[in-house]
Amino acid sequence: MTSIKPQRLFIFWVGVLFSFSLLAQDATYDPELAKKLGADDYGMKSYTFVILKTGPTKVEDPQKVSELMRGHLDNIGKLAEEGKLIVAGPFGKNDLQYRGLFILTIQDIEEAKALLQTDPAIKAGVFELELIPWYGAAALGTYLDTQKKITKTHP
Repeated sequence: MTSIKPQRLFIFWVGVLFSFSLLAQDATYDPELAKKLGADDYGMKSYTFVILKTGPTKVEDPQKVSELMRGHLDNIGKLAEEGKLIVAGPFGKNDLQYRGLFILTIQDIEEAKALLQTDPAIKAGVFELELIPWYGAAALGTYLDTQKKITKTHP
């Protein structure tokens, strides 16, 4: 049985370690896209995470409820088109009175609060807000383009 010479063993392990280091580096990094999305070195950025809860205002008139919800959905669309809102959706029934969530590209909480007052259901008190600074993937901003391509019926 032949033995492996130490130099060959060393070269082998250097090759293995070099291969692993190449795998660890992401050869697909796109600095222009990272800049466009506002990504930091980790591919992340700051957002405002918003939880919509049942508010103090109870609207009994079905026509008024419909009007407020139509305005709410229209406002979501407007904020999304402006690039200020990248995720929105309702929660299922729950004991926490959570109704839905937004993820806003706005980092300043006070600015986000002011922006959300453009929503008629929020302004009327149908929804109450909890706003939390959130750090997440900068690529989240690209999801809406894909979502548009797979949505057959729009609200």
